[in-house]
Amino acid sequence: MIVASASNVVVWIVWFAAAFACLASAIGVVSMRNPFFSALALIGNLGSLAVLYLLLSAAFVAAAQVLVYAGAVMVMFLFVIAYLGDRSEGVRLSGGPSWVRVGAVIAATALLVEVVVVIAMAAGDRLSDPAEVQASFGSPEEIGRLFLTDHLLAFEITSIVLLVAAVGGVVLGSRSRAEDELDEAEAARAGA
Repeated sequence: MIVASASNVVVWIVWFAAAFACLASAIGVVSMRNPFFSALALIGNLGSLAVLYLLLSAAFVAAAQVLVYAGAVMVMFLFVIAYLGDRSEGVRLSGGPSWVRVGAVIAATALLVEVVVVIAMAAGDRLSDPAEVQASFGSPEEIGRLFLTDHLLAFEITSIVLLVAAVGGVVLGSRSRAEDELDEAEAARAGA
């Protein structure tokens, strides 16, 4: 009984930490002035959502959240930000604000504590038994069936929106580059 309640306490702590991280990073996305740091906050938001999905026993959705959204889509966002961003400001990766360093230390410490607790509970065979779930729950076959039958329209609209975003980023980037080249040519003529 005490072991079960201890594991429930750990689950609640992880849930509250992930929920707080989700809300804090969402606020960071909309409040930061630098688009690069805003995109990094969005990656944090997507990661904390993946933790919440894991707590709901949706491991496939959590993995897809990390691989597709926090990985591929955010790489595209960061590419567009770097491609279209203001070249005069520059992004400082080292020597950033002190609160970023403090946040990184807190996040690393929390991750270390979580890993140590899980290893200790697994070594002591104190992890609770998994809940009974249907065999098809969360399987790629079941998710694929749902995507391609019940949710086909939403799935296709999402793919079209991502394609339009990629093409739009390239078009805007090519216009920005052309304008920069014209500005440089005019500055060279004015200086000559």
